[in-house]
Amino acid sequence: MKKLFFPLRSRKILLELTPGELILLSGRLLAARDATHRRLLKLLDAGRELPVDLQGQAIYYVGPSPAPPGRVIGSAGPTTAYRMDPYTPRLLELGLAVTIGKGPRGPEVREAVVRYRAAYLATFGGAGAYLSEKIKAVRTLAFPELGPEALLELEVEDFPAVVINPPGGGDYYEEVRRRAGGEL
Repeated sequence: MKKLFFPLRSRKILLELTPGELILLSGRLLAARDATHRRLLKLLDAGRELPVDLQGQAIYYVGPSPAPPGRVIGSAGPTTAYRMDPYTPRLLELGLAVTIGKGPRGPEVREAVVRYRAAYLATFGGAGAYLSEKIKAVRTLAFPELGPEALLELEVEDFPAVVINPPGGGDYYEEVRRRAGGEL
């Protein structure tokens, strides 16, 4: 099983990914949902700098629940990715390497993934408690007033994901649908 360490120093490893491949992520992931994405694009539209450098980064679409006693984070399951589709191509253009969520992406995002040599990964919906065990530290980077939707940095170790849209093209959801005779 391949392991990716974030932020990436090189996108070369992304070029080796195939749809449906299971991988493990370690290092530092950004975490953001709808509200943070809107704010990031507002900053860009106003000609201002982003609070983070997106080069080689991965954004996990999550709004974690509060941390219980003795834990760094509460349940941390993925958010439906297509809700971030209006923002994703522009962030990929700025160097974002990977997005992580659940569910399929729209055609514009799939095209942008190929164009910018990025990747879309999915992780396991309904497994937020399990996924939270893979998160070792959490830090708020920007927009703390958004609470769980603030821009966060998550230190992760062996965080599981499945390659859905690699930079070479392809869509794992479509492959599974075809194999199932178009029914899913």
